[in-house]
Amino acid sequence: MNLLVIDTALDRCSVGVAAAGRPHALASETIGRGHAERLFGMVAAAMAEAGLGFPDLERIAVTIGPGSFTGVRVGIAAARGFALVTGCPVAGIGTLDAIAAAAREMAGAVPVMAVLDAKRDEVYARAFDAAGQPLWAAEAGPPATFAARMGDGMVTAGSGARLVAAVHPEALTQIIHEDTAPDIAVLVRLGLAAPPPSGPPRPLYLRPPDAKPQAARAVARL
Repeated sequence: MNLLVIDTALDRCSVGVAAAGRPHALASETIGRGHAERLFGMVAAAMAEAGLGFPDLERIAVTIGPGSFTGVRVGIAAARGFALVTGCPVAGIGTLDAIAAAAREMAGAVPVMAVLDAKRDEVYARAFDAAGQPLWAAEAGPPATFAARMGDGMVTAGSGARLVAAVHPEALTQIIHEDTAPDIAVLVRLGLAAPPPSGPPRPLYLRPPDAKPQAARAVARL
């Protein structure tokens, strides 16, 4: 399958292209902000490295969050735009799903709680069993909420893992990695293995955006 993968949900801007019978073309930069300015040049470079044109694509995959409100929007809008031009289906991949998948690749078939630092004394978290099946939907909340859900033999992974360990010290020795964003190589593998998408991807927002309009300066509507 010829696949394009896009990830702008967190602090990395990442692109992966899988071309049948060729090495994957992977690019990832930790930039924090400015994903829209970097993304399209990275896509063009990765497509050229893989030796593909856009008409060759058979699927597009994109991270849907949780993550940065703006970053998630940038990635999904780009994926939908490419899909409109190419006619490709677009598969959505959760950032926590990718964080957990990377942990299972490192630690083997173990239950994993993927945890990302959501700032404001909160984390995004989701747990998966040893086979990779989710145990609950992604949620946002205080680290203590998820520390209380640590099951026997469960490991943690992601940038929020140490925040959970601060509440649940036994979890400190069970941290597999502390990645701040998904590994693009893992995302490519998930994109290739994903079932055929049934519709366009939808952003996964677990709380309102940090930026809010200033009510005091709002112009009155007539």
